[in-house]
Amino acid sequence: MNTLSRRHFFKLFSGAMVGGGFSFPAFGAQIRREESQAKPFFLTRGVVLVPADLMLSDWPERAQQAGLNTIGLHHGASPRHVVDFIRSDIGQRFVERCRHLGLQVEYELHAMREFLPRGLFAKNRDLFRVNERGERTADYNLCIHSNQALEIAGENAVALAKVLRPTTGRYFFWGDDARPWCRCNRCVELSDSDQSLILENRLIAALRRHDPRARLAHLAYSNTLSAPAQIKPVAGIFLEFAPIDRAYNVPFAKADDKSNGKHLEALDANLRLFGREHAQALEYWLDVSRFSRWKKPAVKLPFKEEVLAADLDTYGSRGIRHLTTFAVFIDADYVRAYGDPVEVKLYGERLTRWRQRKL
Repeated sequence: MNTLSRRHFFKLFSGAMVGGGFSFPAFGAQIRREESQAKPFFLTRGVVLVPADLMLSDWPERAQQAGLNTIGLHHGASPRHVVDFIRSDIGQRFVERCRHLGLQVEYELHAMREFLPRGLFAKNRDLFRVNERGERTADYNLCIHSNQALEIAGENAVALAKVLRPTTGRYFFWGDDARPWCRCNRCVELSDSDQSLILENRLIAALRRHDPRARLAHLAYSNTLSAPAQIKPVAGIFLEFAPIDRAYNVPFAKADDKSNGKHLEALDANLRLFGREHAQALEYWLDVSRFSRWKKPAVKLPFKEEVLAADLDTYGSRGIRHLTTFAVFIDADYVRAYGDPVEVKLYGERLTRWRQRKL
């Protein structure tokens, strides 16, 4: 049974007996009442948007009406776009509307170019990574064996956190998008996942001096999908798992899909290292931008409710209680082209109603 333990079922069943018979309407009403009063299993039920999506001005109301409780802001190019939005009058009204509606606001960002400005390369090349040809380069990320680079990154992470302070205390400051880390003589023995975790361990120490309740995500995604093998997370680091390359025409747990199988193995390995309590899946169920290959005009979202339902079983059965999805390109243009995005409501309803199976 999905929602009731056997003991609770028989308790209700016994209470439904009336004068030697059954009062089925009363019994059913009691079940529905208890289901509606139960707290949702998924504690975070969110969407991740870019500022331009908020030109669909009632996004906060749509999210709240769908049973969602979190909106994350993202930008593929630079956190500066999100900073500029939040500092604007429109951004301040967005934050206030979310507060009024009981929605949490978070920021999910590829932030390395802000944490280690590329202009520092002319002054100190050793701050930056070595590429596969053995050349120091300012193209992506940093050298995690440069203590100065880590210190600069920590200082700039705190500066960004003072402007983009999430209402949840959860920070999402990622490395460059699917880009390689350092291949110097000292770094080359460490995987990209290990290198990103070294940086994250330093960042959380800096962030907690600014915000004592801070937690920081380790993004398992693309080249950091595999679990770190040599470095352990310090207190305050939690897993964010983003399976961007999985198949979405079949459920995640479908065994005969090789891509899904690889991602599930990585998920389980990461959960063993980071734990389940604070783990979050960052999904793409509503990500019109992904299905449009990140170019407009946007395609209509190929949403499959049965895939979502099966995926919730996959995540929920593993004890993952924080779920969000990109919903980029669901904006005013999308509504004009395809009508009301009912998929947002279906997504919210599924997350809100999902229950662990109890035997």
